[in-house]
Amino acid sequence: MRTLAWLLALMPMTAYAETHDVAMLTRSEAGAMIYDPPYLEIAPGDTVRFLPVQGGHNAASIPEMLPEGAERFIGGIDEKISVTFGIEGRYGIKCSPHYGMGMVMIVDVGEVAEAPIPDGVPARARERMEEFLGQ
Repeated sequence: MRTLAWLLALMPMTAYAETHDVAMLTRSEAGAMIYDPPYLEIAPGDTVRFLPVQGGHNAASIPEMLPEGAERFIGGIDEKISVTFGIEGRYGIKCSPHYGMGMVMIVDVGEVAEAPIPDGVPARARERMEEFLGQ
């Protein structure tokens, strides 16, 4: 019994990681050019699967909206991509062809300090991000 307790204590935290699905959509009841859901709060080590439910979209990190030390990623158009978020902080995600139309989402990983939306984010994308964050 003592051995089992030690083994459980030593198991990596990733054994408890969750996977979250995000649909990439051209149109839905919530609007046009959206990720569903548009905002996630997840734990470090969790994975997000970006699913091309409707065609013409991808998921790519916004370089100005990555925590220090986090790696950039970019999925191909209509590519299902899984991203594991290991570093705490706020991540901005965009659809490359529809960024200017506001197709963005935010993933907050772990404890997130105040993270303003940087200058240079297109106006429609900024509006949507402010909606997600209740600003």
